[in-house]
Amino acid sequence: MNDLQNHGNGGFEREDLGSKPIIGFIVSVVVGGVLIYYVLWGMFRFLDAYERKQQQSVSPLVNAEQDTRNADRQTTARKVQEQFPEPRLEDNERTELNDFRYSEEEKLNSSGWVDQSAGVAHIPITQAMQLIAQRGLPTTPQAGTAPPSIVNTGREAAVKSDTSSSPKNPAKKKGK
Repeated sequence: MNDLQNHGNGGFEREDLGSKPIIGFIVSVVVGGVLIYYVLWGMFRFLDAYERKQQQSVSPLVNAEQDTRNADRQTTARKVQEQFPEPRLEDNERTELNDFRYSEEEKLNSSGWVDQSAGVAHIPITQAMQLIAQRGLPTTPQAGTAPPSIVNTGREAAVKSDTSSSPKNPAKKKGK
């Protein structure tokens, strides 16, 4: 204990960290952040301009001079593209997928004929689910009865045509 009292500092460092180094660190972090922001901003602008120059047309059927980001030019390109037979290349995946989903949704929620001559129609999915809930699903045939099929029909024909248990020549047996 005498050693600590002899040094006169009470066993710990009496000097605190000053405010100048803390403020200097904060300022350097802010300046570094702003500098990094502007470097990245400039780099992205450069890369965007480079991409615009190098961008190829979406489809070989669209002219290379057209800017595909412009909606008016896209409709012109779509009209040109519709002149060609199916299957055509996708022009805009997002809108084509949305159109496909919309048409599928219309089919699920509408009724109409699938094949009128055969008497096959389709009904809305909600109505179909209600009918299934009321009537139940079709049941399987009762035990012991096999549904008609080619295999079963062939087996029945084989059993009917089996002559192995009958006498081979009934005339000879009568003579003996």
